[in-house]
Amino acid sequence: MSLAAESPSPSPSSSSGSDDFAALLDAELDLASAVDSASAGDPSTSPTSSDDEEDDDEDAVADVETVEQSSRVVTSSTSAKRRKVKVQYQDRETAIRPDEDSIGSSEDAQIKICPPHPGYFGGLCFRCGKRQDEEDVPGVAFGYVHKGLRLGTTEIDRLRGSDLKNLLREKKLILILDLDHTLINSTKLHDISAAENNLGIQIAASKDDPNGSLFTLEGMQMLTKLRPFVRKFLKEASNMFEMYIYTMGDKAYAIEIAKLLDPRNVYFNSKVISNSDCTQRHQKGLDMVLGAESVAVILDDTEYVWQKHKENLILMERYHYFASSCRQFGFSVKSLSELMQDERGSDGALATILDVLKRIHTIFFDLAVETALSSRDVRQVIKRVRQEVLQGCKLVFSRVFPSSSRPQDQFIWKMAEQLGAICSADVDSTITHVVAVDVGTDKARWAVKNKKILVHPRWIEASNFRWHRQQEEDFPVKVKKNEKDKENDVAAATDAANGKVKEDDVAAAATDPANEKDKEDDVAPAATDPANEKD
Repeated sequence: MSLAAESPSPSPSSSSGSDDFAALLDAELDLASAVDSASAGDPSTSPTSSDDEEDDDEDAVADVETVEQSSRVVTSSTSAKRRKVKVQYQDRETAIRPDEDSIGSSEDAQIKICPPHPGYFGGLCFRCGKRQDEEDVPGVAFGYVHKGLRLGTTEIDRLRGSDLKNLLREKKLILILDLDHTLINSTKLHDISAAENNLGIQIAASKDDPNGSLFTLEGMQMLTKLRPFVRKFLKEASNMFEMYIYTMGDKAYAIEIAKLLDPRNVYFNSKVISNSDCTQRHQKGLDMVLGAESVAVILDDTEYVWQKHKENLILMERYHYFASSCRQFGFSVKSLSELMQDERGSDGALATILDVLKRIHTIFFDLAVETALSSRDVRQVIKRVRQEVLQGCKLVFSRVFPSSSRPQDQFIWKMAEQLGAICSADVDSTITHVVAVDVGTDKARWAVKNKKILVHPRWIEASNFRWHRQQEEDFPVKVKKNEKDKENDVAAATDAANGKVKEDDVAAAATDPANEKDKEDDVAPAATDPANEKD
């Protein structure tokens, strides 16, 4: 499907902390003229016969002249807005502190409030109007809310506190959504395989079907495929969460995908964060989200980019639809598009995670819990639900890790423990599972002899993605035909166990909007997933 050029682009609304600020700022600038009129007739600003008051007025005028001299380079229209914002904030401060002596002009009273400055808009403090010091740029830039907006720590905390109260009142949490390989899969036109061309994938994408899932981004020379169930997922999730898009892709690409996912602009509004908004190279952070970390849930297929927020993260199984996506991650198999297959919507990755999100939401807002809502932490809820997956299982690993490594430091060992399993380095009667890639090891033979469950490491990974214990018989440890097969399987298990990603791979992927990142070795391409079905 061709992307409609007239699709509305995300715009600010008042549904979140970031949108709340945007609306406040616009209101302050638009209504300032009325405040000017009211201030003109305010007797508190008129001259008095007191010599002391006259001296104070002279000092205030001198202070104001100093401030205005420092910003004469600003255009006349911008200066007018600055003065209006000053007066409006003066009225607000006077209302907050009615007992304070109001000697001097309104500008003098305002100057005493800053610094620290709450933030800047277009290079001017939106409270006092002072020009931003080019050598000292405090706070965080929130360009996705308003271009040229920078907020200080105090103002960010205020907005987050306000947003938290509103969310808890509405019984909502925050959901941060990755794009590529999580909600969609994209490819450049020149990366389409011969098989995909022969199947007419570009023709299918060009059809004007609003209910379709395959689209052409003509201006970017790309195709995008929506993950099955994504529309229902967003609709149901929006009842429980305030949602953000957070991608390592480019801003223009992120906006175009947001239009596909949210054509009526009801889910995301201005909450679309891209790589240009990140405060750390090749890393995503909740510092860019105007919401409390204690209520934020993250859905992403890449753990590496969330180094500071792993407790908030739900790791998604990657969606590989196009052949270029399989090639990017080293899979020498036919893609879903080439097989004319796709994930099933009813029990695919998004449907599975939606059930998990519903459970997390229910537990967080459980009325039977005595803890106040404002003191609850969704990270503890995520941890609790995750630990239920392999609860009651005791695992021992056989030749899954390099012999020179410490097993407790390996990624898959840690993953099993996070899922509630107990991991051991030695066998004993309490062991329930032996995790191996070769049936010929001593521990594997012990498992068969003692009627323990022998299972491949992918069983742990699949349980992690699906958030429930998978059937062990679907992950057997096969007899190897030769030593080469053993070496390959051990190498694959080692990669998964390490769970590492190369920074240069992430850097390269981040420059490509269709392939935004890379991380640890994946479980298996979606084309081999038993949840796939024929179109």
